[in-house]
Amino acid sequence: MLTYTIRRLVLSVPTLLFIALVIFLLLELAPGDPMAQVPLTVPPEVKAQMREALGLGEPTHIRFGKWLWQFFAVEPMVLADRLFGTDFSEGLHRVISWQTRSPVMDIVLQRMPQTLWVVAMAYVVGILIALPIGIYSAYRQYSVFDQVGTFVTMVGYSVPPFFSGVLVIVIFSVQLGWLPSIYDTTHQVTDWQSFVVQLKQMAMPVMVLALQTTAQISRFMRASMLDNLHQDYVRTARAKGLSEAVVVMVHVLRNSMIPVVTVIALGVPQIFGGAIITEQIFKVNGLGQLLITAIQANDLPMVQTVTFMLAVLIVLFNIAADLLYGLLDPRIRYD
Repeated sequence: MLTYTIRRLVLSVPTLLFIALVIFLLLELAPGDPMAQVPLTVPPEVKAQMREALGLGEPTHIRFGKWLWQFFAVEPMVLADRLFGTDFSEGLHRVISWQTRSPVMDIVLQRMPQTLWVVAMAYVVGILIALPIGIYSAYRQYSVFDQVGTFVTMVGYSVPPFFSGVLVIVIFSVQLGWLPSIYDTTHQVTDWQSFVVQLKQMAMPVMVLALQTTAQISRFMRASMLDNLHQDYVRTARAKGLSEAVVVMVHVLRNSMIPVVTVIALGVPQIFGGAIITEQIFKVNGLGQLLITAIQANDLPMVQTVTFMLAVLIVLFNIAADLLYGLLDPRIRYD
């Protein structure tokens, strides 16, 4: 397993480099000029100096190499300096946002906690709800619970976040007045009362994001359980006298989780993508809103960095899913 992990991590390097090249070139070819927002009263020589300060006068391959160096070498050293109090990154050039003139990763780290409060909680809640629904729906196939669950999950999977978000705001905030419609990013959790306030303002964004997660994973869980419930090894386990709970929750569930693990692992970047819309609706000052603002302002370093971070998540969670296959199914061996 260790050899396979190291091999996959090494092979992921050229994959990430290719993805970084594609992202960089696509954004370079996109129309727009960062100097377009500069007032017309600014003299041309000043604009030229501003372009040179942003590195726009250098060739594309030079700027791509500097961006990779800053992302993979400089920023990890900056993070290490903050954690351990060192100064290895002092004097090194960092990726600078064209819009704010601040280091990109500093802004990302400021927005990250808000996104994780909403996205991570929504994904955990969605998984904890989806797995029992999928298991019981498969075990009680065509029952009332299965039919109601199928209807609810299909509706949840079909309704887009921009509609469900507005709907829950109208119901729980406007009509009932139970929950705040706008997420207060400046709120800090210091005691139990402030934690309750945080839960209230998280409730609707988490509800919207968890709805699609629950719908998707529960359908995959149900289909995978149905495929395994009628296998020969299940009849053999029952013939040996094992209890129904052991047969379903140990033997069937373990084999059924293999395809579901793939959906869960690869769904993490997708839930970040769904958070882009949800953060706009609930005014969550997170990574989604940061990406939209950067796109509107033609802030290419910010867009490149946030987009590439999502690509890194996809690669890493894909490797994590492959590693979990060996733990779930002993027949899978990588060494």
